[in-house]
Amino acid sequence: MPVNAERSDTDVLISNGLDLDGAPLSLRLRHGSIAERAPSLAAHPDERVIDAKGCTVIPGLHDHHVHLRSAAASLDSIQLGPPVISTHAQAVRAVQTAHPRADGWVRAVGYHESVAGHLDRGVLDHWRSDVPVRVQHRSGALWIVNSAGLHELDQAEHPDGLLFRRDADVGRRAGDTGGNLTAIGKLLSALGVTGCTDATPDMGSATIDYFDEEIRTGRFRQNVHLLTRRDHTTRAVTFGPVKRILDDTDLVLDDLVAWIRDVHDADQSIAVHCVTVAQLVLTMVALRSTGIRPGDRIEHAAMVPSDALEELAELGVTVVTSPNFISERGEQYLRDIDASCHHQLWRVASLVHAGVSTACGTDAPFGDIDPWACMRAARTRSSPSGAVIGAAERIGSRQALEMFLGAADSPTRLRLLQPGHSADLCILAATPSTVLADLSADLVRTTIVRGEVVFRR
Repeated sequence: MPVNAERSDTDVLISNGLDLDGAPLSLRLRHGSIAERAPSLAAHPDERVIDAKGCTVIPGLHDHHVHLRSAAASLDSIQLGPPVISTHAQAVRAVQTAHPRADGWVRAVGYHESVAGHLDRGVLDHWRSDVPVRVQHRSGALWIVNSAGLHELDQAEHPDGLLFRRDADVGRRAGDTGGNLTAIGKLLSALGVTGCTDATPDMGSATIDYFDEEIRTGRFRQNVHLLTRRDHTTRAVTFGPVKRILDDTDLVLDDLVAWIRDVHDADQSIAVHCVTVAQLVLTMVALRSTGIRPGDRIEHAAMVPSDALEELAELGVTVVTSPNFISERGEQYLRDIDASCHHQLWRVASLVHAGVSTACGTDAPFGDIDPWACMRAARTRSSPSGAVIGAAERIGSRQALEMFLGAADSPTRLRLLQPGHSADLCILAATPSTVLADLSADLVRTTIVRGEVVFRR
């Protein structure tokens, strides 16, 4: 049965396992790291033994792009978009029957115009006016708030109820505490995830303190890597590139160049959110001007023209993409994006073939938090109806899995089951051939973070 964590001051021996190549594998774990590896190891006195019983042992999965606090908050929010909600009547019913959260709000996420068209304060007031209601657009860039909610937020200057790029401010004013991070941690453990890169931009010291406290107290077990300005105090988290979001309505080359240089001068890399061709092209132009620092990243690269592939490779940036959106939003893409552009969507294979360092993240909660579903989407490129979008972008099962096996600070550098590497592991209840055929979270038997069991069944 599932467990929160099993701490032990003694060595742990994983015996009778198989690595992903099918070779016999035993691992001795000590002080949070792999101490020994051999085809077979004899147990020491008082050593805890985990018998893998011929099952596959892999490094724990690392989600290279996720938003943990938003994912936590989504657990007690109503889903207001596909595939859960797809019609106007369903949306109205969901909002009208929702029980307010402990903070008094009805909080909804995942809305898309395909459900009920344009949404604003007036529409929400018609749906429900007795309690504050806020609805997050599926893009994550927009909150739509009813009149009661605008009053609570003291946002009378936005009579339409549309609050763009105000996520942190809305959460703070509404009294969000970050949600139940413990519950998200348990869910991630059951998925075999041992580490996350939180890609939320512009984190302040209070947010960093929050993550630090959650990890130090054991309420959140996964390793956490933050895409924000480095805090030079001792932390339980680690720091990566600094994230910046671009919007097509505000693309200024000089501003982006100045920001990149400022971040590089502070001895950090950059991670630029690019979901349109215009954003990607601007970023590439800016990086040609500033030069590349090792670790510079493009987040998403949702649309990549063919003539940009070679330049991305020459620049030497890492692309962290989310092919799960092909399976989650494929029907919308088929309706709204011209077929001549489908090959540009959420590329994987062509990036890899061009020599671009490429890894994957789920973008949860804006995407499904299950990395195994993302792997399957990278392999099949199938929409919910079964239509294949960008067949040439399909990759094999092992390559899809390895998109989640990279190091936090270098997403394409695979973590190894070798002495000296962190004891962040996942035992899957099947042979390697079945693991690669199924790519399913249902196979996760045991998850180990820093040498401690955080999930087993």
